[in-house]
Amino acid sequence: MSSDATPDPYAEPMVFGQRMQILRTRRGMSRTVLAGLLGKSPSWVKQVEGGRLQMPKLPMVLRIAEALRVRDLADLTGDQSASIGLFEGPGHARLPQVRAAIDAFPLTTRRAAPSSVHLRERLTRAWSARHSASHHRDVIGALLPALIQDAQLAVLQADSASDRRVAQGLLSEAYGLSQFFLAYQPDASLLWRVVERAMISAQESEDPHAIGTAAWLATQAHRDSGHAHFDAADAVNLETLRYLEALLPDASDDVLAITGALHFEAGYTAARRGETGTAWRYWDRARAMAERLPTDYFHPVTSFSRAVMGAHAVTVAVELHAGAESVRQASAADAVTIPSRPRRARHRIEEARGYQLDGQAEAALATLDRAYRTAPETIRYNGYARRIILEEAESKNPAQRRRASELAVKVGVLAA
Repeated sequence: MSSDATPDPYAEPMVFGQRMQILRTRRGMSRTVLAGLLGKSPSWVKQVEGGRLQMPKLPMVLRIAEALRVRDLADLTGDQSASIGLFEGPGHARLPQVRAAIDAFPLTTRRAAPSSVHLRERLTRAWSARHSASHHRDVIGALLPALIQDAQLAVLQADSASDRRVAQGLLSEAYGLSQFFLAYQPDASLLWRVVERAMISAQESEDPHAIGTAAWLATQAHRDSGHAHFDAADAVNLETLRYLEALLPDASDDVLAITGALHFEAGYTAARRGETGTAWRYWDRARAMAERLPTDYFHPVTSFSRAVMGAHAVTVAVELHAGAESVRQASAADAVTIPSRPRRARHRIEEARGYQLDGQAEAALATLDRAYRTAPETIRYNGYARRIILEEAESKNPAQRRRASELAVKVGVLAA
């Protein structure tokens, strides 16, 4: 290994500050950016990393872990007895079967592929089942292996160029559904194989809606990989928006919706950067696109609709660390109108983040409890929810501590 290579923070015993510096550097994040995310000064970050300040208390450690997208708390603290997954949830029982279906490429035609009409109906039902189920990973994990295999066969057995393009669009959508199953599970390389294959199949389909949807999913994957990947998220997002803009005058509702969803994603990334004006400008563009849609329209992949714009406003405010604005937006948003259990639960988690930013810890825990009742698997795999629960489990308020501890057991952060 060359002398200037980045050291492995786990190879030798290291103090907290050294681990924090290495993990920050690996994320491509400056001290100034990390300080801004933590509400601290760059000199404070420097002093912690240099060992001149001791390891902070748990609430700040959890905020550092969140900012650095640390998957396991032990990676930051060095204490293996504190091994708690944050941004990587537990491996689902159906993960091996889904992985096997993704990794297998059919090269021979041992059986006939189902028709594109049949595959389309199965995908429609799969999305519907995902939105209506409280344990949505159980549901789609059971459907995915056969869906992926049959969509792969449909591409392989297509009789004409047009049939092949249709099959590629369906295969891209099956990979997109897989991304929802795989997100925050302990197999990042599998997730990235799905992201890339979905984008390639979408391009082969030449379908603007399929291309936009795959780009939306790729944008999220890049952004969730951390600060160093924000430029990559913007690159795929904004290039796809440029491609779709020319099609908007005669666009279908689905193309309008995916364009609106991409506008919001650009605002989401800007908010993660702390760019307030840019974030709200893209949110405004997304809202304008939503207003062109029918009142009851709901995009099956992105959940984009008129109903979701209030939830998106909460997310922008939370990512900008604007606690009071987050609470104001939450009071204006109506989660009940979002016709998707996992998306409603995700909105509740964003509301809880806003309440905690605003110093309303009891409201944050109550909102997380509602998220759990709506869709337990959503909160179980969400790093932000897990961080809030762990932080409040150390509260000096006995009632808050008890409520957080009970949630921690239900979510699986702590053992009963």
